[in-house]
Amino acid sequence: MSNPVAIDADSVLWSAPAEARAGRPVVVLLHGYGSDERDLFGLVPHLPDEFVYVAVRAPLTPPWPAPGYSWYPIEGLDGRSGESVTAGAEKLLAWLDEQDIGDVGVLGFSQGGAIALQSMRLRPERFAFAINLSGYAAAGELPTDAALAKRRPPVFWGRGTHDEVIPAPLIEHTTAWLPGVVELSGRVYNGLGHAVSQEEMIDLGVFLRKRLDDIRDADTAAEVPEPSAE
Repeated sequence: MSNPVAIDADSVLWSAPAEARAGRPVVVLLHGYGSDERDLFGLVPHLPDEFVYVAVRAPLTPPWPAPGYSWYPIEGLDGRSGESVTAGAEKLLAWLDEQDIGDVGVLGFSQGGAIALQSMRLRPERFAFAINLSGYAAAGELPTDAALAKRRPPVFWGRGTHDEVIPAPLIEHTTAWLPGVVELSGRVYNGLGHAVSQEEMIDLGVFLRKRLDDIRDADTAAEVPEPSAE
């Protein structure tokens, strides 16, 4: 029997067919609460085309009459709890384990941004980088946080000065916690609400091109033979 809250493989959108993905780095796109996989997929034409992009639909359905899908509930006392975010991230990781892909980055908006960071926290070695747009880092400690802090992967965090969707305590927590465990870059955009601006898209392009350079440098280093002991 299939898991009723597993990610629906038939809903996944790829920017390239299977035969055109080999050897290319992948960016996983995670939409926000009440949206679906088509949302962030609309950003693909504006991002570096050296990557393959894959948009994944969240596995849960928000309470009626909210539209779309969600990674975890936000209602009630446990809404946005670390346990709920972890459960959503584990669903993404389970799907990712079934994919034959190498270098992986993850880009999430709002709730998807929280899932992006939590997935990286749970599996630091799996992700080359993360992008958190208008999202946050879940509160609470994880056993894998020490490994994340040792690895310190690149993370971009962008948000607007007029974004009132994410509760202030979560923003304060993310601001204090994130620089200690990742190589953080990003920007607070003046006048921007809970959205993505053209200015932010430009910054995303810069960040992603730097990650391409990182991947190429790593590949080049791996190809250099060890010096002979003789």
